[in-house]
Amino acid sequence: MKKKRTVDDHLPLTHTTYYILLALGSSLHGYGIMQKVEEMSKGTVRLGPGTLYGALSKLEKDGLIVKVDVQERKKNYQLTVLGNRVIQAEYERLHELVERSKPYVEKLGEDLT
Repeated sequence: MKKKRTVDDHLPLTHTTYYILLALGSSLHGYGIMQKVEEMSKGTVRLGPGTLYGALSKLEKDGLIVKVDVQERKKNYQLTVLGNRVIQAEYERLHELVERSKPYVEKLGEDLT
C-alpha cells in the first residue's frame, strides 16, 4: 500500500514547479500557464511545451493539481488543496531562509566596501 505523501515530501520545489503552482491559483490552460509563469518571473523562467506538459503530468500524478474544464484540445488545470498547502509551505520556507540569512549577507556586503 502506498504511503500518503505529506506537504514536506514535496519540498523543496524547483523554480519551475514553484511558478507553475503559483500560476495555478486560478484555472489555466497550458499556454496560459506559460504566459503567466513568464510574467510572474519577469522573464527569468520561460517554459517550452515539453517542459510544461512533463511538469504538469508529474504534478497531477503527485496530487498537487487536477484537470478541470477539459475541452476538445484544451485542458485547464488548477491547484488541489494539497497543491495549495505545498506552495504556501514553500513560500514560508523561502521567506525564513531569506530572513535568517539577511544579516549575514548584509555583513558580506559591508566587508566588500
